[in-house]
Amino acid sequence: MGSVHVNGITIGHDDTGGGGGPEAGGGPAVPLLLVHGHPFDRTMWGPQVAVFGAGRRVIAPDLRGYGKSTVRSGSTGLDVFARDLAALLDALEVERAVLCGLSMGGQVVLEFHRLFAARVAGLVLADTFAQGETPAGRKERYDRAEVLERDGMAAYAHGVLDSMVDPGTVRDQPEVAAHVLRMMLGAPPQGAAAALRGRAERPDYTGTLARIAVPTLVVVGRRDVFTPVSDAEFLHERIAGSRLAVVEGAGHMPNLERPGAFDAALAGLLAAVDARER
Repeated sequence: MGSVHVNGITIGHDDTGGGGGPEAGGGPAVPLLLVHGHPFDRTMWGPQVAVFGAGRRVIAPDLRGYGKSTVRSGSTGLDVFARDLAALLDALEVERAVLCGLSMGGQVVLEFHRLFAARVAGLVLADTFAQGETPAGRKERYDRAEVLERDGMAAYAHGVLDSMVDPGTVRDQPEVAAHVLRMMLGAPPQGAAAALRGRAERPDYTGTLARIAVPTLVVVGRRDVFTPVSDAEFLHERIAGSRLAVVEGAGHMPNLERPGAFDAALAGLLAAVDARER
C-alpha cells in the first residue's frame, strides 16, 4: 500500500502491475482505476486487483473518509471525491484511465466523467444509478448520517448485510459475507456520514449519459435490492454502445460474490478499450 498527499488529505491506495499485458499503440495498456462504494474500502477490489494487475496497472484507492485515507466530517460531495481521484492520478503520473466504480463509486465515476471526460478511456458502472435524490431519499440519508455519527457502524452493518450481498452468498460463501461485514464495521462513522450527506445533494446525471462516448460496461447483480436490474437497464439504454452484464446469483457486490462472471465482463470492456487505443 502507498499513500499520497493531495487536496489537503492523505489518500491510501494500492498501485499494482503495469509491467506487461496487451499493447496499445506501442505502449502499455491503459491503467484501471477502481472506485469502491459505501461504506467499504479499497479491499473490496481484491479479486480484480489480483486478476488484472498481472497485465496492466491497477490503482485502487481508499476514498476520503474511508480505509487508510483522511477522515473529514461534515459533508463530502461527489465532486470532492472526483477531484481527489484526479489529483491522485496526477500524483501517480497517470493521464487517462479506465474508471470502474460500484454503487456510490459508480456515481463518483459519473461525476469524474462530467468534470474530466478527456481523462476517461472507458467506464464501468456497477450496481449504481444516475438519477438524482428524491426528497424522501434526501431525508433518509441525512437521518442515517446522524445515526452513524451518534451510534457507530455496528447496527447499520449487521442490519444491511443481507441486502449488500445476496442471502445465498451469506449462506454459501461465508468468507465473502465476513469480508463485506468487516469493511462496513471498519468504516469511520464520520467519513461514512459525510458521504451520505454529499450523496443526498448529488446532481441528476441522466442528462450527461448521452455524452458518454467511450467504451462502457454496465454491470449489476441479478438479485441486487439496492440498485436493481431496472437501474442498470436505464443506464444501458441511455449510453450509446454500452454493454449490459447481469451477474446471476449476486446481490449488490457481484465483484466479490461472483468474481468470475464480473471479471469476464470487465475483461471484455478492457479489451474494447485496448482495441480502441491502438
